[in-house]
Amino acid sequence: MSKELAILEKLEKELSLKELQIKSLLTITQAINDNVPADGLFNMYRSFLSWEMGITKMALFIIDEEEWTCTSAINYEVENNEHVTKVLIQYNRLHTIKDTDDPILRSFDIIIPVFHKSLPIAYAIIGGIKEKEDLYNKIQFITTITNIIAVAIENKRLFKKQIEQERLKREIELASEVQKKLIPDSLPSTDNYQLSSIYKPHFNIGGDYLDYIKFDEHKFAFCIADISGKGVAAALLMANFQAMIQSLIFQYRDLETFVFALNQAVYRITQSDKFITFFIAEIDTKKRELTYINAGHYPPVIMTNKKLTRLKEGCTIIGAFEKLPTIKEETIKLEGESIILSFTDGLADLQNENGDYFDDDRIESFVRKNQLLSAQDFNDKLMKEIDKFKANQDFPDDIAILTCKVV
Repeated sequence: MSKELAILEKLEKELSLKELQIKSLLTITQAINDNVPADGLFNMYRSFLSWEMGITKMALFIIDEEEWTCTSAINYEVENNEHVTKVLIQYNRLHTIKDTDDPILRSFDIIIPVFHKSLPIAYAIIGGIKEKEDLYNKIQFITTITNIIAVAIENKRLFKKQIEQERLKREIELASEVQKKLIPDSLPSTDNYQLSSIYKPHFNIGGDYLDYIKFDEHKFAFCIADISGKGVAAALLMANFQAMIQSLIFQYRDLETFVFALNQAVYRITQSDKFITFFIAEIDTKKRELTYINAGHYPPVIMTNKKLTRLKEGCTIIGAFEKLPTIKEETIKLEGESIILSFTDGLADLQNENGDYFDDDRIESFVRKNQLLSAQDFNDKLMKEIDKFKANQDFPDDIAILTCKVV
């Protein structure tokens, strides 16, 4: 009779444990369905192991953005997480800790790794299981609960990342729409002059900018700029920069004062955190003169009277200093048909499959050979030359090109 009672007691214990396990699973599953925060799930996990399973020592490590963190623990003081996780990531299956294992693990009994698509997302180290009876079943259930918690946390992380990516994508789309409105859709072509542009942002939005300002029938200005940084921040600065140019250019009719004021306006916004390389030229077709200032920008090429010159005079970059130390403008006589090629450094940074650059020699040679073309034909031919040169190579940076032909 005593043997039968013993069997009955054992069955009752097993049944009680199964009921406890089912109840715990339901509780945790309901918490996950109710979108309980990560901290709440970690507290439930710790409480379950401590009160329901009689675990006296435990540490749960979760990875987030390639960094391991101890998110839940029982009688474990975090001392050297980096060393512990370096030891743990050697294991890819349930492991019973032995005397030959790393000393930092010897106060625990088992290691439970959790993988998602062949990548480790969690490790639990469990020690001090009070009731050794039916140990295998308990370990299997602890493993199940650990997997459920770890996968739920990973799903939360991935969902949050997806939301952030979607928000960023929308922000980029909006910034791209704004930027397209800032870059002129069409540029003038008159009996006296023609303007044509090429704009290739490296991603959907870039940091390059170009513009055209008309003063009267015989006088106009064009400019090109490269804003440091990429993405939404550069696009926002570009929007501000365009507004500053459009406002200040009509307030100050000489380029030196205009650039001086423009630098101060940019500096007030960026506090030298970002800077802008900038080139602006004013052309008077009646006087046949070009006046320009180059603020640290890649020197444009001008071809006039069969002579090629680089437009280098000016000042340092915009926005780096509260006051520009010196500004120098230069005026050039335009004799006969003249062409000016201005561009951002993305053009000179282009490489072909052999590692050769679309360098100054190549750019100047192209201008010499094609100086008699209209601005539009010049740019069309230049774009074909660029495509042929880079072949299957990607654009390494934004590219903006503004070509001006004075006839």
